Amino acid sequence: MEPLVRLDNVAVEFRGLPVLRGVTTAIASGCITALIGLNGSGKTTLLRTILGEVPHAGRISFRGGARPVTGYVPQRLVIDSRMPLTVRDVFALALQRRPIFLGVSPAALAKTRELLARVFRREVEAILDRPVDKLSGGELQRVLLALALEPAPQLLLLDEPAAGIDFHDQDHFYDLICRFNRELGIAVVLVSHDTHMVTRHADRVLCLKDGRIQCEGHPGEVLSEKGLAAVFGDKAAFHHHH
Repeated sequence: MEPLVRLDNVAVEFRGLPVLRGVTTAIASGCITALIGLNGSGKTTLLRTILGEVPHAGRISFRGGARPVTGYVPQRLVIDSRMPLTVRDVFALALQRRPIFLGVSPAALAKTRELLARVFRREVEAILDRPVDKLSGGELQRVLLALALEPAPQLLLLDEPAAGIDFHDQDHFYDLICRFNRELGIAVVLVSHDTHMVTRHADRVLCLKDGRIQCEGHPGEVLSEKGLAAVFGDKAAFHHHH
């Protein structure tokens, strides 16, 4: 099957400095692809380039010629504390056209409850009126994941989605992503620093070093001691969970 996304010799510069250098790869439908590499290797830039947010040289093409519906979960959400938005408000801003000072429409509220129920294992009413800046790391990432599921994406991009999540909840969060991948056939590309997660969940690994693809393939091949040394050198950049 033709890849969902294909990148051919993609290069990105910021202020004259190269960030991505001749990246050529493909993203398959229904697969979980993990992006690994040291900080500054270009992982976030690669996600944002696929999103269409970053000017680039080279070519990015999509199956069928049109950009797939894409959900994006950023590494962190910057919230202005002078504008205390609740979870209900954030979903209303995303789901309805009328201004939220006119209230949340019944349709938007019903869709909000439906989306939250897909990512929380408990009653969602309690979280609707919580200020977003008072959520725990795990709660916030689940809210962002729920937002990324509307409209239903063909491609889901996640930038270190478990970075702010309590260690014990990380496996549950990744299990959730895998469930959406499996049940809905969503192609997933995620940045991670956790070899346990990558080995357990990813179908494919892309290793970035200095803006280039250093290696790519099955986790069992790429995450060998030799493979990791080629990407990370002597730096212990990865977390091992047992």
